[in-house]
Amino acid sequence: MIRIGIICPSEIALRRFMPAIQKLEEMLYVGVAHADAYEWFGEEKPNLSVIDNEKQKAEQFRTRYGGKVFGSYSELIDSDEIDAVYLPLPPALHFRWAKTALEHGKHIFLEKPSTTAAADTKELIRLAKKNELAVHENYMFIYHDQLRAIRELAERIGGIRLYRIAFGFPRRSPNDFRYNKSLGGGALLDCGGYTLKLAKMLLGQSARVTTSQLNKVDGFEVDIYGAATLVNDAGVTAQVSFGMDNAYKCELEIWGSRGSVKAGRIFTAPAGFEPTAELTADNETQTIVLPEDDTFAKSISAFCRCVRERSAREAEYTAILKQSELVDSVKGGI
Repeated sequence: MIRIGIICPSEIALRRFMPAIQKLEEMLYVGVAHADAYEWFGEEKPNLSVIDNEKQKAEQFRTRYGGKVFGSYSELIDSDEIDAVYLPLPPALHFRWAKTALEHGKHIFLEKPSTTAAADTKELIRLAKKNELAVHENYMFIYHDQLRAIRELAERIGGIRLYRIAFGFPRRSPNDFRYNKSLGGGALLDCGGYTLKLAKMLLGQSARVTTSQLNKVDGFEVDIYGAATLVNDAGVTAQVSFGMDNAYKCELEIWGSRGSVKAGRIFTAPAGFEPTAELTADNETQTIVLPEDDTFAKSISAFCRCVRERSAREAEYTAILKQSELVDSVKGGI
């Protein structure tokens, strides 16, 4: 049984993570930690409004799911009752707290992105390997069974000529962390990461970025939309686009020599939802119902395998490092 605690009582932890672990016998929820006055920005910038908000949310966890409320992130990490930590903090805080947890012998289940820089991700993986600990990055869409079904459909459209991947959504509240540079905001680190993750899955380990563009909008300090092109050693290309001030898109298109496959909920299909794909082959178009799935529960199960099995840990290390390298390539414009 893996005893897990949560650092930061975030909405995704309350609404998605907690219901998912109720379905799993291999994991036991111990409690949630709110920050103390200095754990977000340090002693020079205590943020009492953040702390008060976290305390209120932590009590919601206790009311709904039981467990303990830890008075600081450090208290949870130091606890002998905890084997693993779930980190749904804003991206800029991932490295500090994941590193601290790994140094204290805790396995880490990280919301994406792993960190905001490939060098920081490499340091986390170095520590994890040294201490024989699991690090898992929660791009949960990769476990959806619709991807298997889409690959099978793609066998009917001839040779693959191009992948097109798009993920973007309308502008959110101005106080959303995605628009805050100090918290690791930006379209690339948020929705852009999904498109790169899927592109790598489709192109394979040799996937590399050849061109990229990040764009800002007046009034914002982070990139708001962008695009990139990736290619593999076989010469197959993926075009990705993303944004967080865009009309909504969540699409994969596979263009083949004899047809195409288009899927419209490739990243966001919730548990119990049956996505669909449009298959065009031999001059006929049909709508195919794809399997439903529960990707959050499957992602947590994958993390549990990483805790138990060295081979699973090593595979996840490689995947996380590759993802961070692709993100850095787009960020740097190559």
